[in-house]
Amino acid sequence: MAASQHPNRRTFLATSAALAASLAYSRHARAEPKPIGFIYVGPKLDYGYNYSMDQGRLFVESKLKVKTLSQENVPETAEVTRVMEKMIRSGCEIIFPTSYGYLDYAIELGKKYPKVAFLHAGGLKTSANVGTYFANSDDAMYLAGMAAGGTTKTQKLGFVAAFPIPQVLRSINAFTLGAQAVSPTATTRVVWTNGWLNPAKEAEAANSLADAGSDVIGEQIDSPITLAKTAQQRGIHVVGKDVNVQKFADKAYLTGASWDWGPMMAKLVSEIWQGSWKPTHVRGDLKDGTVKLDPVGDAVPAPIKQQIAAAQADILSGKRVIWKGPLAKQDGAPASAAGQVMAMQDVESMSYLVKGVIGSVK
Repeated sequence: MAASQHPNRRTFLATSAALAASLAYSRHARAEPKPIGFIYVGPKLDYGYNYSMDQGRLFVESKLKVKTLSQENVPETAEVTRVMEKMIRSGCEIIFPTSYGYLDYAIELGKKYPKVAFLHAGGLKTSANVGTYFANSDDAMYLAGMAAGGTTKTQKLGFVAAFPIPQVLRSINAFTLGAQAVSPTATTRVVWTNGWLNPAKEAEAANSLADAGSDVIGEQIDSPITLAKTAQQRGIHVVGKDVNVQKFADKAYLTGASWDWGPMMAKLVSEIWQGSWKPTHVRGDLKDGTVKLDPVGDAVPAPIKQQIAAAQADILSGKRVIWKGPLAKQDGAPASAAGQVMAMQDVESMSYLVKGVIGSVK
């Protein structure tokens, strides 16, 4: 198939054309738009999740020619309400609360400010002026898991994770399923840090996993830096999440799943400005480029690289669906029957670990 005929390229071109038209409208329709607010649970230079969100902010600022306000290190407590109100007093009519625990606060504050639009990162709740956006990184984590399963010598993988919330459980499970696709006996041991950013616990977790025999570690914490460097010091491999971790641990690096939030954010802002936005659940994926599989590193064997490329092509074409049964929970109970594709709501409310994961959700 010619590159110009590839369905992913057609989707990208159509999305780009629509966004270009939307941006053109925005520039002419709103010569002096109100500032847009962005709120992060951690530092925006964590070179992880918050960094990825801030890169989205910078894209919006550049492409839409609009001023943005940002506040970092805002806990998932009533403090976020204070920060959002401060932004509203500064003129913001659109706010991006980017952390999982901000949703209920945004919905409650939205009742007080019905003319303000809140665009929340993930979650399954909406209201008259609160919508969600996110992207399915499960496919990329599955492919990254294939790299881990194809590289491990011990068949023991590790995963350092912040909290047992659905978004994190999905990553662990997808990573494990991908590993088992090329190495059926592979297991994943999970260590929880109970914090989005805690370098001391992250290093301790990586070392404990290495001591237990894990020779590849995945992660879903806000900053990958400490974990990646610790993995390299221990002579084991690492799979990243949120941003490409190669520059922090080039010898340990295998691959990872990264975000590109900017185009999605800009499109949502433009829809609000045009008056066409409706508060729904907007989701991106590998196909539209909101999620990217990071380059597969040299440590991954060539035959496994070929399997990953074939699996990615199947995912993009719809031939392979990772959340399609039969899928079993950690205790062997069915999570999805044979041939059954899990609904988005079931995936995004995931509360369990799959068979082959060692650890607890508590």
